[in-house]
Amino acid sequence: MAVVSTGFFDGVHIGHRHVISALVAEARRRGEEATVVSFWPHPRNVLQDEARNLRLLTSLDEKKQLLTSLGVDNIHIVRFTREFSRMTTREYLSGVVRDTCGGSAVLIGYDNRIGSDLLDAEGIKKAAEEVGLDTIVTDCLSSGTVAVSSTKIREALAAGEVERASSMLGYRYSLHGVVVAGNKLGRTIGFPTANMQLYEPLKLIPANGVYEVEVETLDRRLKGMCNVGVRPTVGSGNARTVETNIFGFDEDIYGLDIRIKFVRKIRDEVSFPSLEALKAQLVKDRIAAGGV
Repeated sequence: MAVVSTGFFDGVHIGHRHVISALVAEARRRGEEATVVSFWPHPRNVLQDEARNLRLLTSLDEKKQLLTSLGVDNIHIVRFTREFSRMTTREYLSGVVRDTCGGSAVLIGYDNRIGSDLLDAEGIKKAAEEVGLDTIVTDCLSSGTVAVSSTKIREALAAGEVERASSMLGYRYSLHGVVVAGNKLGRTIGFPTANMQLYEPLKLIPANGVYEVEVETLDRRLKGMCNVGVRPTVGSGNARTVETNIFGFDEDIYGLDIRIKFVRKIRDEVSFPSLEALKAQLVKDRIAAGGV
């Protein structure tokens, strides 16, 4: 048997962690398993026309790893389709939570909506009772005076406010990918960079600018600075890139795994009149980011 919580859980932020903590505690109290039902792709990618603009805080693998680290025993991923979206709350609770996941109880956040009929907490509780499930409702968790949500975190990242985003996530926001060849311009001015191609193309990239970052590659943790943007100093119409200068590091890591964690934004991306002016600013940026 299991206590089940259901939702997309993008970012597994501190509000989600509040729910998951309650889920795990209740499951342990009952001597049952803590199970999360989540979805892929995001419902908005399936149901809404403007979904092309939606970017995610976590890849599917990242979400699973975060949930597991919080004590979740089982993670059941449902492929979200238009057909699936037409299930009513009662159909979902009986077919997925009770029958597929072996649920004895469903745990929901105060603002959860389940099923095509979008029932509120009281409606969900009634439907759950009808199919033989207990219901546990958790309260809202706020960060300061603002209720935490994945949408608010996306807005913070889109504005370059990575520290505010991290405070709502409960950890530093990161990008994960593989190092690919760039134009090698940074090396010619003394600032070689690792150019990243993301594993998850729908992952949200913070606003253009220069950031202090932590870098994980070759099983090492290093410090660095990352430029997100279009490199206006070297021309117009450039593709947007994520390039990281790793302090005290000059190894060949093309084709290797890299993760960067955003510490804080140092400045906006700007166009400089010359490469010499750019280099002079990069020296200042490196000092600001804790380099030498």
